[in-house]
Amino acid sequence: MTITRITRTMAGAFVLLSLALGVEASPVFHSSHWLWFTVFVGVNLFQSGLSNWCLMDKILVKLGVAESSPCAKTRG
Repeated sequence: MTITRITRTMAGAFVLLSLALGVEASPVFHSSHWLWFTVFVGVNLFQSGLSNWCLMDKILVKLGVAESSPCAKTRG
């Protein structure tokens, strides 16, 4: 997996987890304060889209994750 796919997958998982823990209708409801984590992830995705900078990307690079797929087509 590439950095982009891992980052998107983690963001989606964090949103789903925080919704599961923060929405009262959920069977695993814990506290509505978990919805603040959903806001945090959304704000980070928004700023990443505007600035093209993401802390998770930097962490994954340090861990040695490939930045792009070896099968990715190069655009000319």
